Amino acid sequence: MSPLDILILSNGPGELTTWVRPVVKALRQNMGDDRQQLRISLVLSPCPNASGREVEIAQSYPEIDRVQAAQSFFPFLLWGKTAANWDWRSQGIVVFLGGDQVYPVIIGKRLGYRIVVYGEWETRWHRWVDRFGVMKPELVDRVPGQYRHKVVVVGDLMADVGREGVGSRESGVGKKDGEEILIGLLPGSKPAKLAQGVPLGLAIVEQIHRARPETRFVIPIAPTLDPVTLEKFADPNQNPVARLFGERSAIVVRQGEDYYLKTSSGLQIRLWTTAPAYDVLAQCCLCITTVGANTAELGALAIPMVVLIPTQQLDAMRAWDGIPGLLANLPGVGTLFAKLINGWFLRKSRLLAWPNIWAGEAIVPELIGELQPEAVTDLVLDWLDRPEVLAETRRKLRQVRGRSGAVQQFAQLVQTVACSYTD
Repeated sequence: MSPLDILILSNGPGELTTWVRPVVKALRQNMGDDRQQLRISLVLSPCPNASGREVEIAQSYPEIDRVQAAQSFFPFLLWGKTAANWDWRSQGIVVFLGGDQVYPVIIGKRLGYRIVVYGEWETRWHRWVDRFGVMKPELVDRVPGQYRHKVVVVGDLMADVGREGVGSRESGVGKKDGEEILIGLLPGSKPAKLAQGVPLGLAIVEQIHRARPETRFVIPIAPTLDPVTLEKFADPNQNPVARLFGERSAIVVRQGEDYYLKTSSGLQIRLWTTAPAYDVLAQCCLCITTVGANTAELGALAIPMVVLIPTQQLDAMRAWDGIPGLLANLPGVGTLFAKLINGWFLRKSRLLAWPNIWAGEAIVPELIGELQPEAVTDLVLDWLDRPEVLAETRRKLRQVRGRSGAVQQFAQLVQTVACSYTD
């Protein structure tokens, strides 16, 4: 096979960690690490959920050879020139893993490359796309008959996240009284979530620790964060929302190579800075988390979780996709739009955590509203007192996390399209 370029199009931090990272790893495993034969490039498109550190995250993936930031996307889309004036090989594949499905069509046709699209909820532009890998069989039925031969069901890429840690430990289920247990706290990665999630989470873990002093806690820090940034959200002087959850604060302390968030009461919470954090998550008996891709990771690891959606600051949540996200972030009027959009969204009954979406029912609790630490603490303590509930939740998570192999099947689909160049 002649030297090949694979150009991956993606956008937000969730897509990078749950789609791009495992797919590029599988592509290298299947197609080899010879960069003269296979070069993998990543071009990011704008995303309202972006943190600004997406390039840094992508550059940490050794399988990727070059990365272009989102701010340079539209000149590339419109005129075909990257910021660094990349060269392109004569044969290649554009792989869609996030953004708008029209992007790979425009770029693929300009470069003369074949196009492979991962369809999570829909597929579009069937005439011009060479192959689709889709999440569910129902998506095949929605495709016009003359194009269905292009579509293959690969499964949910998120369901494969963290598979290497699944089932390796029982993570605290059935521990004896007085024996140390570990609880994970995942308050989010974006300021809108952290503003409420950090102070609420600190209030909860302090109450849990008072009731069960043997309990230890860990916060796996998202790749887009660092300990100093996290500390700001635990400081009422820098994060006024924190006062809604009581008069408490926390500072970052360092002990050797490890970081801790130390609360005003003296409780120290380990900050886990290695990503992905599957090793430490697999040791947790349960996690307290916000919504997002982290619920998919926890679900794939079969870790019981309590999912929190606090609404004390209704205008804080502005990380919506598409037009709602644009309206919520408009200068001046964004706050009004954010309140209206969030109020409408929260009034509608829907499942928000990925394991619940997979199952079609609430197998892990989703707590929405002006949450108080006491109510969440009572739920967590009840779980800790009833290990059979944790064990049953794990069993259900294992049932619904989907068949393994979606990432490998999608990578094989890309490889099949690559091999068609020699047919």
